[in-house]
Amino acid sequence: MNLAQISLDSAPTVGLWAIFVSAALTDNILLTRFLGMCPFLAVSRQMKSALGLGLAVTFVTTCTCALNAILYTHVLEPLKLGISLKLIVFIVVIAAFVQLMEMLIERISLTLYYALGIFLPLITVNCAILGTSLFMVSMDYTVLEALVFGFASGLGWTLAIVMLAGIRERLKHAQISPALEGPGISLIITGIMALAFVGFSGMIQQ
Repeated sequence: MNLAQISLDSAPTVGLWAIFVSAALTDNILLTRFLGMCPFLAVSRQMKSALGLGLAVTFVTTCTCALNAILYTHVLEPLKLGISLKLIVFIVVIAAFVQLMEMLIERISLTLYYALGIFLPLITVNCAILGTSLFMVSMDYTVLEALVFGFASGLGWTLAIVMLAGIRERLKHAQISPALEGPGISLIITGIMALAFVGFSGMIQQ
């Protein structure tokens, strides 16, 4: 095996790793594009609820991003239906997976199911999940790249909400100005977290 063949074989691995790092950290769907902010702020009061919702979002983004990539590449694009039906097909796929996730969580943990409340079915219209599929199309990813991108985007969203939940739990015992209580201090913390995540820029080249 010559050097050229080794370089060719290793190229996809580097590309997938770059996609993963970018989607999870430097181009975090929540902290750099600010998608999915509503459930992020509402469910991040407790660590358990934040982690549960984050894992649910990761599962949905991973599966739907890959499936939407298959449908777009092999059905919508060949039939020239990508522009007109892309949004509708993506939302239907996301809704189906959210229904599956809701039934699984209800059977596994009723406590988590009631803690997530209305935000569990609202994953269907979570702009972070739909945005992941739309970004996947705009970046012209393959199915494998879309799978990695969807998983990393969900993982990045989970990391952000878990970090905020941990900070907010500790802030319950801290003295905060009444003017900053609630969403105020949460948005300030989110901004600082976004700056920290952007600091990873340049650590890897695609």
